[in-house]
Amino acid sequence: MQLRDRKILLTGATGGIGKALVNVLLDAGARLVLAGRDLPALQKMAILLGQDRVNVALLDLGSEQVTQQAAALGQLHPDIDVVLNCAGRNLFAACDKTDAVQAAAILDVNLKGTILLTQALLPVLLGRPQAMIVNVGSTFGSIGYPGFAVYCASKFGLRGYTEALRRELVNSSVKVVYIAPRATATDMNEATVVAMNNELGNRMDEPSAVAASVVRAMQRERPRLFIGWPEKLFVVLNGVVTGMVDKALRKQLPVIQRFLSNE
Repeated sequence: MQLRDRKILLTGATGGIGKALVNVLLDAGARLVLAGRDLPALQKMAILLGQDRVNVALLDLGSEQVTQQAAALGQLHPDIDVVLNCAGRNLFAACDKTDAVQAAAILDVNLKGTILLTQALLPVLLGRPQAMIVNVGSTFGSIGYPGFAVYCASKFGLRGYTEALRRELVNSSVKVVYIAPRATATDMNEATVVAMNNELGNRMDEPSAVAASVVRAMQRERPRLFIGWPEKLFVVLNGVVTGMVDKALRKQLPVIQRFLSNE
């Protein structure tokens, strides 16, 4: 897809990957609608960017009003060409230490809110001559990782939803893309997770590199992209030879449990 003059709705613009995406998308000539629950922060970002190609909108993916907010957004911007779902929440906690409020917050933003936003704006996208839905998932959407059970559940769900959506819309004007970064150096990862990744030798990509990969995937209309080596190999192995991945993660488990005990 040629991104110049395309209007792109971006969620998660105040996050690490989201901020990087704003710059890369603007460099590609896109028009942006930055949507999120912290409207003052988005307005400040728009002012600092100093671009007439940037608009902001209120959208709380974790609220009960997400469908109404998304519908209002679609009415205000009926020329949206791309919905880029980049908003997300993370949680590093033992599976028996995650309470109902924490679990709901992760699932509401990462999965439920994204589904409801997509449903609300799908009529707008189907009315465009060429459109796209881009869901930013995670390597943990294919590999269940100790300490991230609920986060993995949300990203596994997002991957499944995206795959089904792509197959359902295959004969329409809407392309569907799934992109799965590995660990990324953003504020979403607390200091404990960063320290654990460093000790385990897990690489963390810079947000700018991830954003560049996302935009290339959009331009090339790739249906799916897994970022990072050897993580993309582990995704394949986990789907084919699960026991091999089990053994590899079992070796990491003592370190993971030590960091979990510090939470």
